Amino acid sequence: MPGLQTHSGPLVATTFHRLLAAVYLLAWLSLLWQVDVLIGSRGLLPFADLVDPEKIRFQLEYARFPSIFLWNASDTALHAGIWFGIALSLLWLAGSTPRVCAIVSAILYLSYAVAARDFLHFQWDNMLVECGVLAALLPVDRAARWAHLLFRVLLFKLYFESGIAKWQSYLGDWHDGSAMTFYYETAPLPTWLGWYAHNLPQWWHELESRLVLVLELVVPFAIFGPRRARLVSAAAFTLFQLVNIATANYGFFCYLSLALHVFLLDDTDLAGIARRQASPAIARPAPIRAARRIGAALIVTLYIAMSAVEAAYAFAPPFQAPDQLSSLRRAYMPFRIVNTYHLFGHITRERVEPEIEIFDGDRWRSLDLRHKPGDPLRRPAFVAPHQPRVDFRLWFYGLSYSRGTPRYVEALVHRICTDPETVADLFAEPLGHPPQSVRLAFWQYVFTESPDDEAWWRRRRVNETRPIRCDAVRPPRVKR
Repeated sequence: MPGLQTHSGPLVATTFHRLLAAVYLLAWLSLLWQVDVLIGSRGLLPFADLVDPEKIRFQLEYARFPSIFLWNASDTALHAGIWFGIALSLLWLAGSTPRVCAIVSAILYLSYAVAARDFLHFQWDNMLVECGVLAALLPVDRAARWAHLLFRVLLFKLYFESGIAKWQSYLGDWHDGSAMTFYYETAPLPTWLGWYAHNLPQWWHELESRLVLVLELVVPFAIFGPRRARLVSAAAFTLFQLVNIATANYGFFCYLSLALHVFLLDDTDLAGIARRQASPAIARPAPIRAARRIGAALIVTLYIAMSAVEAAYAFAPPFQAPDQLSSLRRAYMPFRIVNTYHLFGHITRERVEPEIEIFDGDRWRSLDLRHKPGDPLRRPAFVAPHQPRVDFRLWFYGLSYSRGTPRYVEALVHRICTDPETVADLFAEPLGHPPQSVRLAFWQYVFTESPDDEAWWRRRRVNETRPIRCDAVRPPRVKR
């Protein structure tokens, strides 16, 4: 069967488990530094405010809101869960019960993703959960071609579905070659190398726009090909992700993608660099082997079918599945075990950044977030694999600020006015005492064009909100 004729075995599985454990560790450490400001009791979207233990059975059933913090959303529980996740990742890295660590880590991370709502609702958060669930099916003591096939299907989905999204872009920007002329400048959190990439010649941007289409629509089929084709695809995909790492900050996403590239290799490709081989296989009775093969075939068939249904909903509207399939889909969707990936289907053509300004009785003062563009003289920094969730989320707010103010932004304004200590770590400079008034300004940013410029950005003010008096500000309403 295509996709199974490889020598991807225990050594590949062992390597991936350790790489995935490392990515989980990075995700937990990143979350540890910001869980309080995100969903803590004094955070922007306090999960405890959403949960009413007396009504949980009726309003927030686990089947549609799968988080262990439905039962205890205290700050202590939120911190304890992250430390438990860190401990699991370290055990996993050490090679201790990797499949158990994988499924427990996936369940735990899903709990935080559900609790954090907007802040942990990115495609790579879903992919981390999906990888954890699949890794629970991946043994390290024997060849398991069906399990390896699941990961190659996931890798195919990641690239090919993103390619389909680009092909369907309503702007046609990937077809006419204009997409990459805007990409580096409008990426959510670009690096200073992104500045240099943006200022490459126009002909290069047009070429790389079309090369990305080839990379995501043609090369993925090599994932199921012979060894030489897989090695070529591994090199191409890895170069692609290294460029992403160099030019923008996407948290742990690029590192998770690189980990998945291991399934394009054979054990023989890794044997030369591995310090030790995986544990020897344990012989099992024929009936157990037969039952395991049947079970594996059913799991792979179900996973591919569910992935196809999700792809149809995402890329072939208006798609309407039969009622029974729709019911099944509603049952598994909250658990994020099967996802679609449609990264950068079209590229934003202008960068509008929201900026918070405070009035302290004397003058208006701008508050620069640590990782947003802010001061045009400040060099864009490397942040990943840490993902500053508030900074990242505000990029989306800048794209659609005219449609209204999201609750977490209202909460941020409220905290600045009433409890600035809770959000002080988000900003590059101390907040000081609560201000008299707050307003939001919106700036359009573009990269400068010459290395002789002192600034990295040019900006112009495009809008601002009316001042909000801090003595009149109210906390945002909680929507249950």
